[in-house]
Amino acid sequence: QVQLVESGGGLVQPGGSLRLSCVASGFAFSEYVMNWYRQAPGKERELIAVISMAGSSTNYAESVKGRFTISRDNSKNTVFLQMNNLKPEDTAMYYCRAPNGDWGQGTQVTVSS
Repeated sequence: QVQLVESGGGLVQPGGSLRLSCVASGFAFSEYVMNWYRQAPGKERELIAVISMAGSSTNYAESVKGRFTISRDNSKNTVFLQMNNLKPEDTAMYYCRAPNGDWGQGTQVTVSS
């Protein structure tokens, strides 16, 4: 059974940082590209970061490039999202996605003073 558990969200002031984690199970984690998505209130879910199977290649949406870093630890079936210099417009629910299309429950990030 595929399972994804995101954590690490919270309330942070503009300019602050957070590190999100997504622990995966039920599939061969190291054999798949992994992604982070986010969905802000009233908006569609958007892809923001992608990492290759070995972690050697990453891609980012323009809105987060230079501020967010995706990484993975295949020994722990975990993908991370380090978020720096957070802005109010980064407020959203953040999700990772399994190769079969399943979603985790998400973790809320709120950036506000």
